[in-house]
Amino acid sequence: MTTSWHADPLTWGNGPRIFEAFLELTDPYSAKAFNKLDALLDQAGVDRITVKIRLQSQPWHMYSGVITRCVIAASTLEGGKETAKKVMAAVAAHREEFEFDKHAGGPNMDVTPNQIIERLEGYSGVKLKEAFAIPDLDREIKWHCKYARQNGIHVSPTFMIDGLVQTDVSSGDEVAAWVRKVLST
Repeated sequence: MTTSWHADPLTWGNGPRIFEAFLELTDPYSAKAFNKLDALLDQAGVDRITVKIRLQSQPWHMYSGVITRCVIAASTLEGGKETAKKVMAAVAAHREEFEFDKHAGGPNMDVTPNQIIERLEGYSGVKLKEAFAIPDLDREIKWHCKYARQNGIHVSPTFMIDGLVQTDVSSGDEVAAWVRKVLST
C-alpha cells in the first residue's frame, strides 16, 4: 500500500516579484532573515511580492538534515505551510538548542535525532514523528537541495530576486532595504 502525501510549498504572497530565501534555520543569520520575512510581505504587499523559502541544509550544522526533514514533514500535515512555519519559527527562536558549539561540540553531542524531534515538537506544538517517518519524504528534501545546487547556492542565507542571486542582500539589512531592492530590481 502506498501512502499519499503532499509537501505544501513554503510560499507566501501572490505578487509578480519573487523573493527566494535559502535558509538553514540553525544558522544565526538564516534565523535573523526568517524573522524578517513576514515584515517584508507586509511592507512590500502580498499582491506585489511572493516570498519562497528554500531549505538549504548544510552539513556543518550537524542536525541540519534532521531539522530540514522536520520542516518538510510539518508541511505535509494539516495546515501545510503554516504548520511548517510554526516549526521554522520554533527553530529560529531556540536555534542554539539545535546546534553544536563551534559546529563540533557541546551538549548536543549526546542528543539523538529522536530527542531533537521531541524538543522541536515541544517548542512548536506540532507532532512531527509520524510525518518525519514518511518513507519517501526525502524526494522533497532532495528537490530543495537540487534547486539550490542548480542555482549555485552554497551558504545560507542566500537570496534570489526573480531567479537571480542577490549578493548585495544580507540578513543584516533593514526590511525597508529588502523592499526597495525587490520592487526596483
